[in-house]
Amino acid sequence: MSTFLSKNLLKKVFSLLSVVRGYNILVLIVAQYLAAIFIFSPENSIQKVIFDPHLLCIVIATVCVVAAGYIINNFYDVKVDQINRPLKTGIDNIVKQETKLNLYFFLNFTGFSCSFFVSWKAAFFFSVYIFGIWFYSHKLKKTPFIGLLSATILTILPFFVIFIYYKNFSKIIFVHAIFLFLVIMVRELIKDLENMKGAIANNYKTFSVVYGERKTKQLSITLLISTLIPIAFLFNLPTLSAMKYYFYLALVTLLFVGVYLWNSTQRNQYRTLHNTLKILLLIGVFCLVFIDTSLLLEKVIDRLH
Repeated sequence: MSTFLSKNLLKKVFSLLSVVRGYNILVLIVAQYLAAIFIFSPENSIQKVIFDPHLLCIVIATVCVVAAGYIINNFYDVKVDQINRPLKTGIDNIVKQETKLNLYFFLNFTGFSCSFFVSWKAAFFFSVYIFGIWFYSHKLKKTPFIGLLSATILTILPFFVIFIYYKNFSKIIFVHAIFLFLVIMVRELIKDLENMKGAIANNYKTFSVVYGERKTKQLSITLLISTLIPIAFLFNLPTLSAMKYYFYLALVTLLFVGVYLWNSTQRNQYRTLHNTLKILLLIGVFCLVFIDTSLLLEKVIDRLH
């Protein structure tokens, strides 16, 4: 009996991790801390940044709100996902919708409470963010360009809150944000192409449904070409240091994505491109430590002392 209960509990935990996309949440935590240490607060020691209670509250608030966002998105997209991702939907549905919604409200409340501990401005930011995620899931994602734009903005906002917390307005941060914005928007367009079948069946007016595959590809390639502007600007900044090798990789990868995308027609091909961009963004997270190698050395020496 106890073995059955433990297996059932494990299934539910696995289902919830699937719903809130535990892998993405883990990457988000790492990304926020690395960004705080090596970009937003370079003058502070690693220890001081990691044990900053306000930063911890911001990270917890972000994790809770983003996880809640995945839950509400899953709730509204259940019919679409049954067509596009039948296997994942089966796993997600192990947990009842009522349980998911209760967890959604609990996570949002926890996120808001943690942000309020930092400041009323942080609480206001997360209140707007919570509403924005709900409104996107409920309405905006069913519209073409606004849905695309809002999905990209909501994805990049967790880094914006760290940016505001440290009040660091350097050029490298601003230009890097433009690069991320363009790549994430391309990823969203490719995801639209990948999920067209479910979107059409449920009357979602996504960009690819309204404008067709050809125009979606044309816009994607235009955005890919546009990434050359921030990359070229970043190459001229001495503080980029060893991270320039990441952008060499990015140039090769984005060239591959553009060529492969233009010749793609199958859902599996779009999924490959979507995953390629996800991996590129993931590598970019871990490459943040190389933005200034002299800074990395200083922080390591400081930690040893």
